[in-house]
Amino acid sequence: MPYQVPEPKIFACTQSQVLGKAIAEYYGADIGKVHFSRYSDGEFQPSFEESIRGARIFIIGSTHPGPEHLMEMLLMLDAAKRASARHITAVMPYFGWARQDRKDKPRVPIAAKLIAKMLETAGATRIITMDLHADQIQGFFEKPVDHLFASTLFLPYLKSLNLDNLCIASPDMGGSKRAYAYSKALESDVVICYKQRAKANVISHMELIGDVTGKNVVLVDDMVDTAGTLTKAADFVIERGALSVRAITTHGLLSGDAFDKIENSQLSELIITDSIPVKNLHPKVKVLSCAELFSDVMHRVHHNTSISSKFLM
Repeated sequence: MPYQVPEPKIFACTQSQVLGKAIAEYYGADIGKVHFSRYSDGEFQPSFEESIRGARIFIIGSTHPGPEHLMEMLLMLDAAKRASARHITAVMPYFGWARQDRKDKPRVPIAAKLIAKMLETAGATRIITMDLHADQIQGFFEKPVDHLFASTLFLPYLKSLNLDNLCIASPDMGGSKRAYAYSKALESDVVICYKQRAKANVISHMELIGDVTGKNVVLVDDMVDTAGTLTKAADFVIERGALSVRAITTHGLLSGDAFDKIENSQLSELIITDSIPVKNLHPKVKVLSCAELFSDVMHRVHHNTSISSKFLM
């Protein structure tokens, strides 16, 4: 009889339980059992409640703030390594700390590189993630990295809207490559918003490169944190003559007063994925699930088949 590859085991960190269960359901598997022992001072210890010896396992967990989410992933990786798992894949829909990918001033860390080394040291033999803040972060790893693009989710949705005079916009210069890729796929115009920051999360000045008069504008970004950049860009393009403006951002951090800014802005819609759990529902916010995408890629990785069709950008 031909050898049959044993099915992998899928586990989820506590911060990604909902997404993890959805991924496992699409995969056709049960979510694995993990127990967390917690001490009164906040220290915690995960333990796998089933044998994983010799198995391929996937550990699903985004590492959005706070730091305990990253620590949980590291501890689960270490536990899996010490339990003799054969392949240990860290499935990180959102790779946190990625904004610190270089030294932009003296005496600061390169946190994204540090996180990469920590994940590998803890036991990860492969990383699956989506829409890194900077593509070159893949080079921080010595292990294989499958870098997925949420465009596989967003492009069909945008096409379903049937918007006339569509124009793709980047809210800053750093996202211009992403905006051009979307505009090429949608055969639309593209504009760039140029911003200057007074300090982190505070924009002092913004200019527009391109014309949005009479256009239905879609802002494209990898994440939305305080929503300051997105909402300011949305208001700005409306002032410059746009008919409507909506935004697609992969990772919805939505911290601080982000929801208030969105409510009071010219944004008609903010489309995000569920890479990070959305704590508050808002009529302007639409969530597209990335569960099926990750499930499909995990299946292809396990069975050693190509995943290049998932790289639309």
